[in-house]
Amino acid sequence: MAGVSLSPSKRAWLRFRRNRLGYWSLLIFCTLFVLSLGAELISNDKPLLARHHGQWYVPILHNVPETAFGGDFATPTDYLDPFIQQQFAQPGNFALYPPNPYHHSTINYFAKEPNPSGPSRDNWLGTDDRGRDVVARLLYGFRISVLFALALTFIGVLLGVLTGAVQGYFGGKIDLGFQRFIEIWGSMPELYLLIIFSAMFDPSVALLLILLSLFGWMGLSDYVRAEFLRNRQLDYVRAARAMGLSNGQIIWRHILPNSLTPVVTFLPFRMSAAILALTSLDFLGLGVPPGTPSLGELLAQGKNNIDAWWISLSTFGVLVITLLLLTFMGDALRDALDPRKAEK
Repeated sequence: MAGVSLSPSKRAWLRFRRNRLGYWSLLIFCTLFVLSLGAELISNDKPLLARHHGQWYVPILHNVPETAFGGDFATPTDYLDPFIQQQFAQPGNFALYPPNPYHHSTINYFAKEPNPSGPSRDNWLGTDDRGRDVVARLLYGFRISVLFALALTFIGVLLGVLTGAVQGYFGGKIDLGFQRFIEIWGSMPELYLLIIFSAMFDPSVALLLILLSLFGWMGLSDYVRAEFLRNRQLDYVRAARAMGLSNGQIIWRHILPNSLTPVVTFLPFRMSAAILALTSLDFLGLGVPPGTPSLGELLAQGKNNIDAWWISLSTFGVLVITLLLLTFMGDALRDALDPRKAEK
């Protein structure tokens, strides 16, 4: 609107929205991520709600013994058992199953074909070599990949901004010492260290997150350092020093907000790199614990079962779509924050 002054962040958001490819990529990615957070409501072998002989049950929240539904054993109910499904089919009884009635750990013992079985009415994208539903493995694996990427990106940004700010603001011997440390630390064989630690400790997401975080901050630190070296000599920083503000106040209130452009721009690309790192390590058997739903583990199964094309193709499709959405978002962010493309 004419005559209305917009803040720089508001103008950047409007430029981002005008990039339709990046904007719709953001909406689609956020929608997929939110849906994956509720994966238990979408893909689960337990009904969301059940009624049997006048009694109401919420199996998705509580384990119900088989005897409650006319079975013979007091063991947790297998809701895919044809006998249990016949019980719910009787008049007055019912069970509300999720859209995909398989958990990522569910083994379909009642499959009509040997595993891995191809796409069918029961398993939309087939099963893996253990009889687990591929749709469920992809859904839960996508959630783990994105959550891992968010955590790794957050830690990397935190360490990168902190070290880059200290180097760029103080300069001199502090900057020189940090740069020599980064050169030495960056020359460490990261993959070999991952192999060694995976042999020493039980594989876990936390261990993998710690190991990758030790090396993931250095690239961003260089950009933040360059921004601080440039901004610390500007007039507004000199004025803040003349007013008696402390170094922490100057860094946090004045220089950092004006140095975040490379940080924000690289966020989607750092997430893409984190997802690829987790997938690659899982493919090599160095990632998450066995049994955990993982895109890399599905790719490894596809390699070991060449005839089961549905495993590799569906996993590759999820990876390509995810990385494309993040790339389009990163390109749109870069254009939106580019001062040369700002509105005159």
